[in-house]
Amino acid sequence: MKKIEHLGIAVRDIDKGIDLYEKLLGTPCYKRETVETEGVVTAFFRTGESKVELLQGLNETSPITRFIEKKGEGIHHIAFAVENIHAEIDRLKREGFELINDVPKEGADNKLIAFLHPRSTNGVLVEICMDRDDL
Repeated sequence: MKKIEHLGIAVRDIDKGIDLYEKLLGTPCYKRETVETEGVVTAFFRTGESKVELLQGLNETSPITRFIEKKGEGIHHIAFAVENIHAEIDRLKREGFELINDVPKEGADNKLIAFLHPRSTNGVLVEICMDRDDL
């Protein structure tokens, strides 16, 4: 794994979240994107070599909406950038990690993504991601 790519933070209201994080980080939101397949709208901020991703659910069945109902707003996941997502999925399976996604899927910010189940990572939802341009 190359680096922490981003921290995903679940918010009820993306506009209020953008306002808060622009003030907190002292930098503007550089990208806002809807990912229908994941049921979310996202907003990204750069901070150093990493990013912060805000996520708001699009409807009641969105995983983010369900997360907020259960746990409230806050850190949802940590994402690590990888060189080769297919090889990393294979490596993590060999190491005994439980993956939510055995096959990478399209995510926000031009990424291919896969998630590890929190049962196998001490309760932390871990995302691995790779730029689609790196294929």
